[in-house]
Amino acid sequence: MIAKTAASGGPGLDPRVLAFTSSLAADRAIVREDLAGSLAHLAMLARVGLVSAEDARELRGGLAALWDEWASGALALSGEEDVHMAIEAELSRRLGAVAGKLHTARSRNDQVALDLRLHVRERCGALLDALAAAVDQLADRAAAERDLVLPAYTHRQRAQAVTGAYLLCSHAEPLARDAAAFIFVLEQADACPLGVGAIAGTTLPIDREIPRTLLGFSRLTENGLDTVADRDFALDFAYTAARCLLHVGRIAAEFVALAGSDAGLVQLDGAIACGSSLMPQKRNPDVFELLRARGGRAAGNLAGLLNVLAGLPSGYHRDLQEDRAAVLDSGPLVLSALAALAVALDHVTFDAERCRAAVAGSDMQATDLAEALVRRGRPFREAYRAVGALVARCRSEGRPLASVTMEEARQVDPAFDTEALAAAEPLGSPARKVSAGGTGPASVEQQIASLKARAARIRARARAVPRLDELFARLMEVR
Repeated sequence: MIAKTAASGGPGLDPRVLAFTSSLAADRAIVREDLAGSLAHLAMLARVGLVSAEDARELRGGLAALWDEWASGALALSGEEDVHMAIEAELSRRLGAVAGKLHTARSRNDQVALDLRLHVRERCGALLDALAAAVDQLADRAAAERDLVLPAYTHRQRAQAVTGAYLLCSHAEPLARDAAAFIFVLEQADACPLGVGAIAGTTLPIDREIPRTLLGFSRLTENGLDTVADRDFALDFAYTAARCLLHVGRIAAEFVALAGSDAGLVQLDGAIACGSSLMPQKRNPDVFELLRARGGRAAGNLAGLLNVLAGLPSGYHRDLQEDRAAVLDSGPLVLSALAALAVALDHVTFDAERCRAAVAGSDMQATDLAEALVRRGRPFREAYRAVGALVARCRSEGRPLASVTMEEARQVDPAFDTEALAAAEPLGSPARKVSAGGTGPASVEQQIASLKARAARIRARARAVPRLDELFARLMEVR
């Protein structure tokens, strides 16, 4: 083992200790990041004269071969504590002593800090693409459901009538905020740690600006002691991933409820509805239920990372190796959930007739009726009590609020007239809303346009994220 030689205190670790302490299994997710970082570090070493042009050429070829083999699935790494030493060991096996020059002026501490930042950046780019697609999909679906009227719920009770467009926009908004949060994560990760060494820098004449520029970072980290311990960007990433899955779970919970046999307001087609092994009549919303549950894993990742970092003093500690679960698991978790959500939404159909019937047979327009009295000069609390009395009478007689006659209304409040009582018509309730941010037609059109514009901006930001494949190809041209 490279990190445990006679020069560093012994001939090798007990295999049981190596098995316990090794992060190599998890580190396989950051092989590309490590190779790209090594290539940028090599370019710097060559430019400042710490590695000869001939040695740099040989090392560059070795790193390129490892990249290609990893891409094809042919590269096997083993026998070391982590991916950094495993790659160096493999280079040493292939190139001999020249491989030992690559670690000049570098520590595994700044190396892993770089790899994780590159990984978070790469994942954020992919997640922004997926979120842009999700916001676009919900906005397009909202545009198709402008005329659908259905109940909206508070406390899981039917509360007010809204349009399908408004409901779908309400679920696109949190995803757009999640994209903004991932953009913040990108900003937090956008500092190059390479060159701070173990904690205190180096006596060698390196130039940290070279790998910063080559790897596409906007700035350098400023204090090495802080740099190697800093996982704030990882916390931000784990938190945003957990929050995003919370929002995906809320969308899923909505459709689980709407598809339930008691509501029956949406239908799931056979491409996503799962059957029961016993009950042939069942069409279960399994995909939405699993989406609802996936947030628990992301929340666990965040909680785990918070506990790893709690109480650590300055500098690097091996505890930080436990950051891998939160950082490396969270990205694929969110990406797979967004992909499943995209498929599921394409196979959900609103039952327009059942939605209309649910609204028509209700008293969800009660607030509209109270506000009609307010427009006639009644204080809201008086109007509230008057309409409440009408609702109570209708419920006791088992009939909808829309059945109230002018005579019944005027018995409660003489301010009722034909125009005011028109607010008792339930299906027109969404169209009567005029406030910004509400379910009224003008507001919903503005919401859809805003979501489409934000999706375009999110997608543009995703495209601006440097991607590892492109970076490595450019780095191979650097001399």
